[in-house]
Amino acid sequence: MAILTARANEDRPLAGIVLMLFAFFMFSLIDVNAKWLALLGLPALQLSFMRYVGHFVISTVLIFKGGADFSRFGTDHWFLVLARGFLLMVSTILNFVAVQYLPLTLTSTILFSAPIMICALSWPLLGERVGIWRWLAIMIGFCGILIAIRPFDESFHWAVFLSLTGALCFALYSLLTRKLSGVVASTTMQFYSGMVGTVILLPFALYYWQNPETPLLWFQMISLGIFGWLGHELLTRAHGFAPASTLTPFGYTFILYMTIWSMLVFGHKPDVYTIIGAAVIIIAGLVIWFREVRSSKVTNIST
Repeated sequence: MAILTARANEDRPLAGIVLMLFAFFMFSLIDVNAKWLALLGLPALQLSFMRYVGHFVISTVLIFKGGADFSRFGTDHWFLVLARGFLLMVSTILNFVAVQYLPLTLTSTILFSAPIMICALSWPLLGERVGIWRWLAIMIGFCGILIAIRPFDESFHWAVFLSLTGALCFALYSLLTRKLSGVVASTTMQFYSGMVGTVILLPFALYYWQNPETPLLWFQMISLGIFGWLGHELLTRAHGFAPASTLTPFGYTFILYMTIWSMLVFGHKPDVYTIIGAAVIIIAGLVIWFREVRSSKVTNIST
């Protein structure tokens, strides 16, 4: 019956696409609120802590919902699960610092170089075969990054290095997620993602803590964790309705969301270099996605 239900869900791609769009909308709300609060002087480590403590509380409540069964916390892959949570936390911290100095359009463009990094790292770290077309797309994608960040231009800001390192951490986090998928339950990974960030960032948050000045700012700060958990939950559910080969291209709507927020909230319009760089990165990412889909189909036919 479970198999029949899963197959029925995977036959509803429209539902998966809608959930995917809402998931990345939630992720965009995290960045726009983080930038708003950071510009008002709230420390990035405090905001990062709030991003994870909300996630941790919700995940803990849900994992105990069916009763206090401690076996739900168990896994034979402790190091990888904790490393995955640590990488996500570092990516968040670096991103929250970077958005203070860089337009959201640029940080989102750099973040979406992560699929290109994933493809480049999948061979040495996971032993996955990467063909000539994907290596070509990787090189084109990195050219897109150079166009967007303009390392030799006078407008170049050092925070770009933070954003790039954050994207690399997110790529490594994604590779660990791929490795653990089907081995560790998604609810267990959600729990430990929230726990790692909460435990590590708690002393820093207490040391640097600043109270928001208005109830609205309190809501914005608390909502960071809610949006984070909800975004990941919607993303997980989306993959229950449609395969990754259908959903992946819709992740690039994140750049569109961030462009809109950047203009509406902060009055930042993307410059021509960011637009061209984003377009090149998206094209490279779609080439990689297309080749992976094609490769998986060939593998399925041969088996």
